[in-house]
Formats: sequence, C-alpha cells, structure tokens
Amino acid sequence: MELAALKARVEREVDRQADLLIRISQEIHAHPELCFQEFRALDLLTAPLTTAGFSLQKGVAGLDTAFTAEYSGGSGPVVGLVGEYDALRGIGHACGHNIIGTAAVGAALALKAQAPQISGTVRVIGTPAEEGGGGKVIMADAGLFDRVDVAILCHPANRSMIMRGGLAATVCTIAYHGKASHAAVAPEKGISALDAVLLLFAGINQLRQFAPSGHRIHGVILKGGVAPNIVPAYAEAEFSIRAVNRKELMALKERVMAIARGAAEATGATLEVKEGLTYGERQENLALSECFASNLRAIGVEVLPALKGIGSSDMGNVGEVCPMAHPYVKIVDEPTELHTPEFAVAAASQAGMDGLIQATKALAMTALDVCYDPALLPAIRSEFQAYRRQVANA
Repeated sequence: MELAALKARVEREVDRQADLLIRISQEIHAHPELCFQEFRALDLLTAPLTTAGFSLQKGVAGLDTAFTAEYSGGSGPVVGLVGEYDALRGIGHACGHNIIGTAAVGAALALKAQAPQISGTVRVIGTPAEEGGGGKVIMADAGLFDRVDVAILCHPANRSMIMRGGLAATVCTIAYHGKASHAAVAPEKGISALDAVLLLFAGINQLRQFAPSGHRIHGVILKGGVAPNIVPAYAEAEFSIRAVNRKELMALKERVMAIARGAAEATGATLEVKEGLTYGERQENLALSECFASNLRAIGVEVLPALKGIGSSDMGNVGEVCPMAHPYVKIVDEPTELHTPEFAVAAASQAGMDGLIQATKALAMTALDVCYDPALLPAIRSEFQAYRRQVANA
C-alpha cells in the first residue's frame, strides 16, 4: 500500500478513536499525579494497548510507573513514541502531559490498526516524572532507548513549532541546620537556618547579573521556620539550575554551591545538599523534526517559528542516545505560557483536545514516514552521527 494511502487510513483511525483518546486525556487531567506516583495514568494508558494486542511491560528500568508497549510488523526501524503523564506540584497538568501520553498511545493504536501492512516496530515508551524526577534519565541510563531508531514526543504549547531546543538543567535541594532558641529572650544562643537561606538567595541574586546569557537559576523556600519568636533551626530551599550545555551547567552549579557554603560559614549553620539528576541539553534532529512539521501542515496546522524562550526536559538525555524530535502543537493562544494555571485549563479544553488529535495524527504519520520513506531514515542517522562526533570532539 502506498504511503499516502496509509497516512489517510491512520488519520481516519485516529478520528474513529477520538472519543476514547479524549476520555483518557481528560481523566488523567482530572486526577493529576506527581512524579513516580502516576498509577492511575499508567492504567488508563496501558489498558487500550493491551486490548489492541501490544506486548506490554510495566515497571521497566525499576520504575513502577514506567512502561513499554510494542507491536512489531517485521523487519524495519523501531519507532519510539514517547509519553509523559505526570503533573506539576500545586497546579496539576499545567504542562499538558495528559495530552502527551495520550497522543503517543493514540498514534500507536492507529498504526497497529493497519496491520499487517505496517513494517518495522512501534514502541510506546511511557516515561514518568519528567517534572523534576528525571524518568527518562533513569530509563536512558538503563538502556531503554539504545535500540530505538527514532524517538518522538509531541508537547502542547501556545503555538505549533519545531526545533525549540532546551537547556541542560538540574535540581538541587539546599538545606541548613541551625539551633533553635527564643528569639526575644536569648537570640544569641540560636543559629538561624533561615538567615543562611536568605544569604544564599542574596548571593545567587548577585551571581545572576554576571551569569552568561542562557543561564538560569530559580529557587523557592520550602521550609523557613515554625514561628517568628523561635530562631529557625531548619530551613530548606529548592533550586533549578540551567545552562546551555552540561559543561557550563556544572560550572554554574559549582558557583551556586560556593555561595551555599559561604552562607553556612557566615551564619554558623550546617549545610546539607541533596542533588537531583541532570537533564542534558536538547539536541533535536532536524530531518525528523521537519518531517513532523510537514505532517502537521498536511492536516491543516500552521507551523510557526520556535519561540526564543526555552525550558528543559529529560528528552535531552534521550537525544544523546538516539535521534529525537520534540515538536509542539498549539492548544492555547499566546501569551499564555506553560506551567501556569491558565495553561492547565487549556490542557482540558476543546482546543486542548483538538491539539491532542492533531498531535496523534502527526505522530502516526511521521512514524509511517520513518518506516517507508527510503531517504528519511538515512538522513536522520547521518545527522545524528554528525552530532555524536561533535560531542566527542568538544
């Protein structure tokens, strides 16, 4: 069967299953689950894959809420359709992961429905804990992407675009242990852990004006004491640290740690640091991304230039192992941004569900291109190999 005819068939199949996909997405949205706790979402996403005859494995890479589901149509490339489904602390699905996971599943179902015409392997890779937990970091380190020819994840946004890129990032918790005392009767006997945290923030604020363009440091105080008349014996802050690549990230992180140590010395508090995983900078494959963009245009979606603002994602670690694309599909108008209450509303709106269906179709159509376009996969591989050589020589 010709490629164009197969694409038309998967489009129709996505439309046929639209009600199911919307129900799954909205159910995940209505019950947001934080990193590594996405058990309800896991069941919702894997149930239709099991029914459709996919080979399912839960708990892969030692993560209870990670999974793979695979269907093989014979020899050919392995296409990884990557799903996310965790929520943000405090504002639910304000990053639209209810759409991401469901679109990956929907595309796989639409492709499986074309059997036995489909060649190659369709593999849904369910990745928990993108929001700070680094699920893909763990899964990539465990080899889950080693035998994948391409990995594709479609993210909702305020415009449809490709090649947005992403910063290398890490999260760390910086805590101080002081000594409690009555703040009025005997303040001289106390050691304020909160003062250490405040000095830490002051030092980081000074650092920002000298940090190179593209470097970002953001922090919140998680614990700062229990009462104003008690010298705080414990205080804790969490920071997100970002830079344009891993090398610069490590250098920036060490500057933050130097400030943290200085705050401890200045106050007499004891420093405790809990380090998170490192997200690599996102290196997207141009050939694969442009293919996805062409399929979005084919279904009537306007693809705009990427916005200048860039975040971070553990898909960066996937892109170090195999060719990767991380396109975006519009579900809300600008200037509404991700990680806001307004974006959380959009992720369950009619526009959000329209974006879900568009993402699902483009994912499935791009997978068909990878399997059937004889020029595409060699171009993807050549570009990826050039990137790996560049990294090795850096």
